Amino acid sequence: MFIRTMSALIGAPILLTLIYLGGPYTAFLVAILTLLALREFLQIGVQMGVNPWYIQTTAATAVWLTSLFTGREEWIMAALLFWFLICLGRLALTYPKSTLSEANFNLLAVVYAVVLLSHLYLLRQVPRGIEWTFLTIFLVWATDTGAYLIGRQFGRRPLAPNVSPKKTVEGSAGGLLFSVVVAIGAWHLIGGSSLIIYVVLGVIIGISAQVGDLFESALKRGAGVKDSGNLIPGHGGILDRFDSLIFALPLVYYGIILLS
Repeated sequence: MFIRTMSALIGAPILLTLIYLGGPYTAFLVAILTLLALREFLQIGVQMGVNPWYIQTTAATAVWLTSLFTGREEWIMAALLFWFLICLGRLALTYPKSTLSEANFNLLAVVYAVVLLSHLYLLRQVPRGIEWTFLTIFLVWATDTGAYLIGRQFGRRPLAPNVSPKKTVEGSAGGLLFSVVVAIGAWHLIGGSSLIIYVVLGVIIGISAQVGDLFESALKRGAGVKDSGNLIPGHGGILDRFDSLIFALPLVYYGIILLS
């Protein structure tokens, strides 16, 4: 617990500072996080017996991040579509050496570890982006805290026993409740938008953060590993720490665009 706490006390300020500074600082943060997350995801594939495409996925990541950081929005969808066609094309040209599950896994590697996580940069770029980004992070933390506290005290019914036996329905409800309560508190402190937008974001993050956590747990179950990596002492890997944010960030980004 000491190591875990010290890692959080060191890592959280660095994360928040780079986001606060924005621009190239946030871009640097996102580039590092996505490349490390991609590496961990591919290593999980190795444990599952899937052949990872290190060169191709890294090249696809470089193209995606370049399009993102240079503001070439017209390239972003093209880059994603191009990667999809590459995966299908490699399957077609090398079958049966390459399998459909292999192509799907490597396609998902870029989408999950890079495309979804890089919405951290996109969210930071929108009007009032620093507020929305910090709000997302704090609501994810509130969800995790609420699920842990309520689940530990009142948890009885398993939520997803085959994926994460310790998580309960009561804990999940507690996480959602904490997210909404913190969102309402943030509305009183920050304002700038209607209360309903904050409440909706609280619900979206309270649900998506938990689904993201369960998805990453399912990945690790399938690979038979406890953590996605050992980069962060006491916490595991990048995917272990950002699994909830990976699902929440895109939903908040597009939610803000639609609701604002």
